[in-house]
Amino acid sequence: MKVVLLSDVKSQGKKGDIIDVSDGYARNFLFPKNLAKIADNQILAEIKAKNEALAHKKLEGKKIAEQQKEQLSKLSLIIKADGNNGKLYGAITSKDICELLEKQYKIIIDKRKISIESIKAYGDYIALIKLHTEINAEVRIKVVAE
Repeated sequence: MKVVLLSDVKSQGKKGDIIDVSDGYARNFLFPKNLAKIADNQILAEIKAKNEALAHKKLEGKKIAEQQKEQLSKLSLIIKADGNNGKLYGAITSKDICELLEKQYKIIIDKRKISIESIKAYGDYIALIKLHTEINAEVRIKVVAE
């Protein structure tokens, strides 16, 4: 019997999966606990439509990430910081980079998406920004004395 899982079932599948199980298992375990329902044509059509919508949404997200990557790769951030003998008094973190991007370029990015080693000296650096699961952008950062 083909059923659609309504929630995750151990050793069977995840929510939304269409699986083939024995009639007894479906009637005695899955249906009474409301873990699955029979996979008829209407439900299969709904699942197909939902999967297509999800795929379309992922594609749109990827396109937006590509546009952001182009925009970010053209940027070169200049950060003015206090320091002595080529070293900074504090470190420049991903939070500082995030705030600078928002203030100067009106680009809002979550600080957890920015990966960079701790900046504790003047010089040139590259920050890697994760925009999508497959798309990363590089932003050049130059730290100069105030």
